[in-house]
Amino acid sequence: FENWLPDDSVNAIREFRVAIKGPLTTPVGGGIRSLNVALRQLLDLYACVRPVKYYKGTPSPVKNPERMNVVIYRENTEDVYAGIEWEQGTPEAAKLIEFLNKEMLKGGKKQVRLDSGVGIKPMSVTGTKRLVRMAIKFALESGRKSVTLVHKGNIQKFTEGAFRKWGYELATEEFRDNVVTERESWILDNKDKNPNLSIEENANLAEPGLEFATEEFRQGVYKEVKSVLNSIYATHGKGAWKKKLMINDRIADSIFQQVVTRADEYSVLATPNLNGDYISDACAAQIGGLGIAPGANIGDGYACFEATHGTAPKYADKDVINPSSVILSGVMMFRFLGWKEAADLIEQGLERTIEQKKVTYDFERLMEGATKVKTSEFASHIIENMGAAVLTAAD
Repeated sequence: FENWLPDDSVNAIREFRVAIKGPLTTPVGGGIRSLNVALRQLLDLYACVRPVKYYKGTPSPVKNPERMNVVIYRENTEDVYAGIEWEQGTPEAAKLIEFLNKEMLKGGKKQVRLDSGVGIKPMSVTGTKRLVRMAIKFALESGRKSVTLVHKGNIQKFTEGAFRKWGYELATEEFRDNVVTERESWILDNKDKNPNLSIEENANLAEPGLEFATEEFRQGVYKEVKSVLNSIYATHGKGAWKKKLMINDRIADSIFQQVVTRADEYSVLATPNLNGDYISDACAAQIGGLGIAPGANIGDGYACFEATHGTAPKYADKDVINPSSVILSGVMMFRFLGWKEAADLIEQGLERTIEQKKVTYDFERLMEGATKVKTSEFASHIIENMGAAVLTAAD
């Protein structure tokens, strides 16, 4: 093909619109750029969708892995993963550093070191809003309880902070009748509990410590409370907000703790590219690892489903690797195509097989009384268990 990413492969996905593929290796520190990233950008597969769900019997490093049932929507085309960067020591890097230091930083104390490699972190209104839109649509259609915007906006105010801002804007502009923000819920709940609360009293409850803030800040909160009550209390008040989809946000480093300590509080996460990559794998570790974590890259025109783990050339042709990730990615694909019955049968067969402790070596070594089986045998057991009832505690 004379090309790491053949045109025939890309054109086939364009023609059929839906594809499933295996993992691809990206060299570290040199060589070709990521083929996965290239494919996402060529087909504008802007959402990396990662369901993270525990299957009973799967070995896990945490005490209550069954509390984890989250779907992560990670923006797939922007952020530092856009691949806009220049190597240290190149004329291009030197030119950009000179421009930044002289024109943008005006020769001040904050300067880019001359021996730096430089990358750009683009995050757009368009990229953010279409990602959050897809996440909210999924949450509403599947009966999920919340969508959490994950960001590092306390530090990166004009990129990650903007992701948070634009996400809230999209939610309240396009889904107003179906959603409530966490902050709105506090204001509405205060009013529900005490209908006679003044605007100022409500604001003090919604924003603890408000009395110590500047006058300008206080007036801004009073205005916010008044706006919420005037605009949505008729439709969202008197407890109606409790039936709406909750839109909230969390700082990225905080969410790493909370998906471990209070996993059941989260349902759908919408994230920028880099943090979403980290968080997806951190969540997957709790339910058995990447070997059982499916994924998909989805855009408005195309969808590509894939195992989330990397390649393992040393295990090629040995019939030992856990195929659960790619099998469950196929389950995702069937659901995407509307073939729910087929998806349910395969998922049920896999869960039953794990409960029977007939598993590949990676799970067998961590499970007491398990039987180690080959990749092909594991798949055969799944087929045998399609349609069989999943084991209960009484079994």
